[in-house]
Amino acid sequence: MNLILMGLPGAGKGTQAEKIVEKYNIPHISTGDMFRLAIKEGTELGKEAKSYMDEGELVPDEVTIGIVRERLSKPDCEKGFLLDGFPRTIAQAKALEDLLSDMDETLDYVLHIDVPTDQLVERLTGRRVCPTCGATYHVLYNPPKVEGKCDKDGTALIQREDDQPQTVRKRLDVNMEQTQPMLDLYKDKGYLVTIQGNQDINKVFEDIDEKLGGLTK
Repeated sequence: MNLILMGLPGAGKGTQAEKIVEKYNIPHISTGDMFRLAIKEGTELGKEAKSYMDEGELVPDEVTIGIVRERLSKPDCEKGFLLDGFPRTIAQAKALEDLLSDMDETLDYVLHIDVPTDQLVERLTGRRVCPTCGATYHVLYNPPKVEGKCDKDGTALIQREDDQPQTVRKRLDVNMEQTQPMLDLYKDKGYLVTIQGNQDINKVFEDIDEKLGGLTK
């Protein structure tokens, strides 16, 4: 099965990706992983991507698509793949469609884990960090034994600047602005499956599993 996983920061994509990979035995492929692999293997496209990254520039779409093609051609993708973080733009989505057509493949589903913005803000702003040892907590989901204190060394926990509510909301707004055209595109094409992410982690996966259960590869 050929899948794309979408969702805003804090939606729980990582957790669900692990469960999908474990059950369906397909690789979880993120953009960063693809780049790192291409660079590590020293492919021509990997070298080209690295030259842009070293300069702090965005890797052009044609290079990115070439790296995606290399990755999806590997043996572990014979049963399918779970793409995460790609495509990010309409142009990349169309290029991916052309690439899959060349490989005599198509997408099965685009899984969108949808969580209300207010809940995402709650999840993302609840993180607290120990400035001494780096241990991470969450005020609701993983609180320290003593409120506001690190379990390991007793240091007062802090909230990072990028976890402040105003910063988080701005980040979510930017992400949604980038994501919405993709959701609209895949909805029009009939690929989009929206999964409610504001429920128990296992229930979220049950909903995903129910949708994927009819797919064979």
